[in-house]
Amino acid sequence: MAFTDDLRKWARRIKRDGVTLWFACSHPDTPIWTKALCMVVVAYALSPIDLVPDFIPVLGYLDDVLLLPGLIWLAIRLMPAGVLAASRARAEAWLDAKRAKPTSAWGIVLVLGIWIAVAYGAWVVLR
Repeated sequence: MAFTDDLRKWARRIKRDGVTLWFACSHPDTPIWTKALCMVVVAYALSPIDLVPDFIPVLGYLDDVLLLPGLIWLAIRLMPAGVLAASRARAEAWLDAKRAKPTSAWGIVLVLGIWIAVAYGAWVVLR
């Protein structure tokens, strides 16, 4: 049972840190490049659609297991300690009050934009 408990704790931390980045985007002391990374990560994390659909074997879950946690980790590491502490406190309070994660319409735009760019690139190369 220890492995499943550790996995649940890890998933909760990822969810909390995703919401933390959401609050860090609006914090005035967040550096501009960190803020830009946070915006991209939050848009993708909160998007109701995935970059790689989950029905594709192995690759479908790769973004959920590796890409997203890696980007969250990077954004957290680039964030100043004061901003991180304030944003985490707001995220924990928000999650306790709402009991759900927010969603992002910008995430849909981001993912669809990437899909369109890849499709156009493939069309240009294969033409």
